[in-house]
Amino acid sequence: MAGASGGVFLEGGSERAADGIHTRPELRAGTTYRLVVTCFGHGSAHLTIAPTTSGADAPVPCDRSVVRRRVKGDGEVRIDVAGTKGSEGVLAWRITTL
Repeated sequence: MAGASGGVFLEGGSERAADGIHTRPELRAGTTYRLVVTCFGHGSAHLTIAPTTSGADAPVPCDRSVVRRRVKGDGEVRIDVAGTKGSEGVLAWRITTL
């Protein structure tokens, strides 16, 4: 996976859309990371990054689209992706350094 994005792989995985993604990585201040999220199935999900100075929230359609976000390291960063009501499918994600 590290070679696919050109950076060093930090963490990633897959979850059911109904369960969502809930991770709290410790990201080194001054370092920029790439977060990639995709959803396979139907419906949609929503990506939330906190603190907001670390990155921007985004919708994640469950149509195999790839959502990419730059995330600024600032200690513990909260990354959550929650499926909307009635969504079914699988969320896949990874965080790499740029």
